[in-house]
Amino acid sequence: MRTLALVLTALTVLAAGPAAAQPAARGHLVVIGGGTRPPEVMQKIAALAGGAKGRMLIFPHASGVPETGPDLEKEFRALGLGTVVLITADRAAADTDAVLAQMDGATGVYFAGGDQNRITAALLGTKVAQRVLTLYRDGAVIAGTSAGAAVMSRVMITGDEARPLTKDEAWQTIESENVATAPGLGFIDDVILDQHFVRRRRFNRLLSLVLEQPSLLGVAIDEETATWVKPDRTFEVIGHGPVLVVDASSGTAAKDAVAHGLRGENLRLHVLRAGSRYDLNARRVLRLVP
Repeated sequence: MRTLALVLTALTVLAAGPAAAQPAARGHLVVIGGGTRPPEVMQKIAALAGGAKGRMLIFPHASGVPETGPDLEKEFRALGLGTVVLITADRAAADTDAVLAQMDGATGVYFAGGDQNRITAALLGTKVAQRVLTLYRDGAVIAGTSAGAAVMSRVMITGDEARPLTKDEAWQTIESENVATAPGLGFIDDVILDQHFVRRRRFNRLLSLVLEQPSLLGVAIDEETATWVKPDRTFEVIGHGPVLVVDASSGTAAKDAVAHGLRGENLRLHVLRAGSRYDLNARRVLRLVP
């Protein structure tokens, strides 16, 4: 039943089409694909947050490991952040003035990895979530890994599959109405983010979503890799693995009239590495590093 509900949510989100135009953000996104976090990625987050003058908020909600929050506190302090604040508020507390006061003056926000549904269950639609969005629009850096990456887009991959073919292996088909999505925190509207991408062989699920909703650009980040999305909506790849961009907007996509099969032609695929740059507005590669 949970999977069915998620699929229905996905259809509602997709049918609604693009969100209304939002104010241009002056902040940065650092979207990490999971796995080991390369030092250059973490150093970039700390620098964008202002270093010794910065105030970093950590949201450990996605993780089921109690040590995650304190460990991230230590990590960011070691990176030279002036102030690091751990926010553990549940859904009820996320609408309180006491928690909002902890967020005052923040220059950076970090979402831990784990299960993205835990983040949205606790924060989506709350005053805390709205404050994080305001911080981003006002110039803060928003960063996250794995689940903390998936939650950044308006349409969020939940990790659930409606019709798995086997018990042990996921995403063996390219089909409509199979990949469950739900509303994310919405820092970026026209992109759907995937993570652990090459390592966990998730091409089928992202391609399914892009063919179902060609207005969404698929940006898939592998482990030990990040995209640094700048205020001008160009991004740069940082780290050790690839970032794949799947664009169906200039091609043709369709689904079978009876079955769930999807098909398309003239799709665009880019495989980017560290130092490569991409323009999300123009949907084109700016620099492809050999």
